[in-house]
Amino acid sequence: MASGNFVLLCAMYPAYIVEPIRQETAEIGLRELRTPQEVEDVIAELKATGESALFLINSVCGCSAASARPAIARALRHATRPKRLYSVFAGVDKEATEALRRYLAPHPPSSPSIALWAGGKLVHFIPRHEIEGRSPEVIALALTALFDEYCAA
Repeated sequence: MASGNFVLLCAMYPAYIVEPIRQETAEIGLRELRTPQEVEDVIAELKATGESALFLINSVCGCSAASARPAIARALRHATRPKRLYSVFAGVDKEATEALRRYLAPHPPSSPSIALWAGGKLVHFIPRHEIEGRSPEVIALALTALFDEYCAA
């Protein structure tokens, strides 16, 4: 029983770690989806409207802090960008993350990762292995090219 409790406690992150990441994500301009219902509502709206959207599957890890979030912040300064901006927090808001991941198939779970939606469907997915070890500038260039391709009005 002690080992089961130990695993449960290790899976949760304390607020002093999570809150600054949530604040950074909000400052970038992403709306955090914290429940499965929020995810379902957003996906239904995107399917109905066809609007473009960027999703960050956020993470506590270093590559999210050093590469993913700074890349998105840089890319969002581009003239063409997705109409909607969202994030889910892997390892924190587990159910919301699982709900979004159902719509990212066939891509396996990956955090951090970035998904771009347009025309009511997933059009591009950037998994962790394409984020980790890459500079924010390189990732931002890839994102802005995708924005130009899929988000131009």
